[in-house]
Amino acid sequence: MKRGNYTEVRDFVFQGFSNFHEHQLTLFVVFLTVYVLTLTGNAIIVNLIRIDHHLHTPMYFFLSVLSISETFYSLVIIPRMLASLVGLSHSISLEGCGTQLFFFLGFAISNCLLLAVMGYDRYVAICNPLRYSIIMNFRVCIMLATSVFVAGFSLSLVQAIAIFRLPFCDSLIEHFFCDVRPVLDLACHMPIINDILTLFISLLAITVPATFIFITYVLIISAILKIASAEGRKKTFATCASHLTVVIIHYGCASIAYFKPKSENTKDQDQLISVTYTHNSPIESCGVQPEK
Repeated sequence: MKRGNYTEVRDFVFQGFSNFHEHQLTLFVVFLTVYVLTLTGNAIIVNLIRIDHHLHTPMYFFLSVLSISETFYSLVIIPRMLASLVGLSHSISLEGCGTQLFFFLGFAISNCLLLAVMGYDRYVAICNPLRYSIIMNFRVCIMLATSVFVAGFSLSLVQAIAIFRLPFCDSLIEHFFCDVRPVLDLACHMPIINDILTLFISLLAITVPATFIFITYVLIISAILKIASAEGRKKTFATCASHLTVVIIHYGCASIAYFKPKSENTKDQDQLISVTYTHNSPIESCGVQPEK
């Protein structure tokens, strides 16, 4: 089907892990095992928080929301990737690709913003403990969680519409899912507005929350250092350690993936980074322990 001087592409094909053709069955077993462990870990976290009344606090409310979000986030990508590894499906329709990118990006941005909210929660708990239960009441927590997803999927919708309004001249996606840059690389031409929009959304989703988290941790560490006893400082920082670990992994991978100059792009490197932040969800590294 032609549109102007372009042949309109209606289906895409994932190149996936074709460079490792002889090892695809091994990759399938490894990725499936890790995926099952990821789903199991997230399910355990959510149910443990639901059952244990000691964990009915804002900190663990946000942790359970993040676990659920990470589960849906991986569901958007991993099942289709596993299917392609065993030769069941290497293609996706234009509409299917747009839908996958919308939901992937929506959950990804929401998770970044949610980590910032969790940082704010730790800041209030440590720097303003006497007013913590008032500031972070249940209504506020629900509003913050809702706002995170509304903002995340709004930005995702803008990005998806901007990308899939473009004509595509190639159908081979050099990736295992419909990510922003691999899909944009297939466009017949890309207006400068798309580059600006992609950079703007990346800044809003990664740089702004990361900067906010950095500032909150500067204030948190300053407050911790004022605690008289070493044991008190250790216990207080322990409530932040798991969140900080997730932040470093999540923002580190996302920054490399979306801020790396195009000239440095290689398919294998991008896929390795993507597997890290889409398959091996860092949420399981969060220790679920009651607050003292």
